[in-house]
This record gives sequence, structure tokens and C-alpha cells, in this order.
Amino acid sequence: MNIINIIEKKKNKQELTEEEIHFVIDQYCANKMPEYQMSALLMAIVINDMTEKETIALTKAMLDNGKILDLAIDGIVVDKHSTGGIGDKVTLILAPLVASVGLKMAKMSGRGLGYTGGTIDKLESIKGYRVNLSKKEFVDQVNKIGVAIISSNEELVPADKKMYALRDVTATVESVPLIASSVMSKKIATGSDVIVIDLKVGNDALIKKEKDAKRLANLMIKIGKSYHKKVICVLSCMEQPLGNTIGNGLEVLESIEALKGHGSKDLMEVVYTLGGILVSHAKNISFEQAKEELEKNIQNGKAYQKFEEFVHAQKGDLNHIAISDKVISVKSNQSGIINEIDAMKLGNIAKMMGAGREKEGDSINFGVGMIITKKIGDFVLEDEELLKIFVADNNIEINQLLDCFDIKKDFVNRPKMILDVIE
Repeated sequence: MNIINIIEKKKNKQELTEEEIHFVIDQYCANKMPEYQMSALLMAIVINDMTEKETIALTKAMLDNGKILDLAIDGIVVDKHSTGGIGDKVTLILAPLVASVGLKMAKMSGRGLGYTGGTIDKLESIKGYRVNLSKKEFVDQVNKIGVAIISSNEELVPADKKMYALRDVTATVESVPLIASSVMSKKIATGSDVIVIDLKVGNDALIKKEKDAKRLANLMIKIGKSYHKKVICVLSCMEQPLGNTIGNGLEVLESIEALKGHGSKDLMEVVYTLGGILVSHAKNISFEQAKEELEKNIQNGKAYQKFEEFVHAQKGDLNHIAISDKVISVKSNQSGIINEIDAMKLGNIAKMMGAGREKEGDSINFGVGMIITKKIGDFVLEDEELLKIFVADNNIEINQLLDCFDIKKDFVNRPKMILDVIE
């Protein structure tokens, strides 16, 4: 086979065979295919798309190039994935919450590229937290307390890691088949039985349109079925930051408050929807019963106890969470109702402050970020606080922050958080 012929074929909108796709992945992972050729192929895929058959073949090729983890964990193992959003700290709340009602969540998470850190970066804002456990330590902890969250295993789907880094710097991230194969190869490799995917949709998400989100959801469900995995996709709105914080240590603090029963309405709606789906499928009960179990364990403190238990098991010290002590209050320059919040712009500002990475390997300042005190639909007075900024230095442009809030005399409507559930 010839790489140039394969690129030419996709450039001309032709379907690639399973053998051709395997050849490409094998060559690329063996460093026998230069990055400029893979970049050309990825761009051809973004422009000309892939068929369902090609996407399933790509997922299989990526899985075949790595290891599939056999966890040997007692009971049904559940997992959750998010396509990424500003202020998305759902895993930190959901994992201990579902474990508190008897489920097992063996979660491997990644570091973040872009606006703020990933789940692992957030957890590393807790002093001493171990993100690397041996397979035995990982399995033993899940069997004992029901939950562990560690850094992704380098041996699992190395093709995805290599391809995603290239996609990130070649403007080839926003492709439905590439997203589907990336997400599902990782989820299948980690060996979970029931997988819920929080598929963010909106102006501040990777997927902007609901029709594209539905196509992606159905594709991931079909890939899951081919590996005998139950996959459920929740389409959730990303038209403003999720919850009230952006930034690693601050998002840990918000997660703790949520587990203690003080979570914001939008954040908890996503948590209870995802958790209710996992619990209902794992226990074979109704969604309403499952949600009731989860709400009860938030109220009686068992969910937070489970959070403490798993963080302590991984040597984290919850008395020492990185938070900057330099705080600036940003106040509104007008009165009115907040109609829009540009989460993407706020995320970029947080990244420039040090909360995120420009490229893999960049260091993160775990203590910087922001607390958003007013959300869409809230009334704000002139000179009333819109947000608090936790900075490493005082070099911040206030007008840039104010430009992220669209304040009008009248109000249209609050965004609906859960747009659809597809299974």
C-alpha cells in the first residue's frame, strides 16, 4: 500500500478500506509516516468526512495498536466521558457520588489542553494527590472503595494520543468521525461495561449544532455496540460556564461544595442526569429511583465522605488545595439582566492567566481562575460584582472580562441544560 495513494483517495471523497486504515495507523505509530502526511490525511477527513464503516475501522485500528485493560473488578464497572466544556468539573462530583450508592468507577482521565486543566490537573491542585497508581493499586482501590481516578495509561490507545496532539495543532479537531473514534477507542480500552457520554453542544462547545451532536452520539453508540458496551449519550448545553468556577483549585472547591449539597442548579442537573442514567442501568431500576438514591446521598453526607475516602486513598490533602491569594473583584459597569456569557472568551482569559496550556508539556498554575457570581438570567446592578479573579499577578485587563457579559434591559430565556438523551 502507498500512503500518498490513500491520501489522494480520501481527497477525492472515496471510502477507505479497513486494510488501508489499519495500514495508516500502523505506519504512523511506527514513525514510518511523517506528520505532514498524517496532517494532510486528517484535513482530507475533516473536509470530506468518513463513512460509518470507515469510523468503526479507524476505532478498531487504534485499539489494535494498544492494550485493552482487563481490570478484573467485581461487579459492573461504569465510566463517564465529556467532550469538554468551560468549568466542567462533573467527574469530580459524579465519580464519588455513584460510588456512594454501590457502583464501581475505575476512571482514567487526561490532562487538559486549552482553557483550563483536565480532571487530572484539577486533582493535582490537591497537595500530594497521586495520579499514577500501579494496575494492582488501581484495581484494589476500586474494589475496596468503589472509585479511583488516575492519569491515562500510556499503553492504552497510543495512536489516539499521538493523533490528538497533531489534530490540536492542525485545526482538525472538529470532525465527527475523528471525535467518535478518539472517544470510543479510549473508553473501550479501559474495560468499562456502561459508559455515559456528556456531549456538550453550543457556541462554547466543540460541537456547535444539535444535529451534529446527534450524529456523533449515534455513531459512538454504534461503535459501543460492536464491542458489546452499553453507551448512552447526554446532549448538554454549553452556552455559559458550567457552575460558578473556572480554574483547577477553584473547581475542586466548587465540587466539594456540590457534594455537600450546595451545588449550582445547572451543574447539579448535569450531574444527576449522568449519574441517574449510570445507576439505573447498573442496578436495573428506573431513572427516578436512581436519581432519588443520588440526591439522598448528597443530603446525608455519604457522597462527600466517599470523595474524602478516595482522595485520602490517593494521598491527597484536602486541607491544602491550591488557590491564589491575590483576588480582584470585577464589577458591572451597567444595570440589567445577563443575556449571554461568552464562556470561550472567559476560558481563554483563564488560560492566559495560567489555568490552561497552549501545548502539551506546559506547566499550569493550579491556583488561578475565576468565580462567576452572576449567570445568564440574573439581574445585576451597576457596580455590583460579576466575578472574582484569582490571579498570579495583577496584570489583568478588566474591560476584557466585562466584554464577556452581554447585559440588556430585557431578558430572552435561560438555556435549557439537558437537550436530549440518546441510547
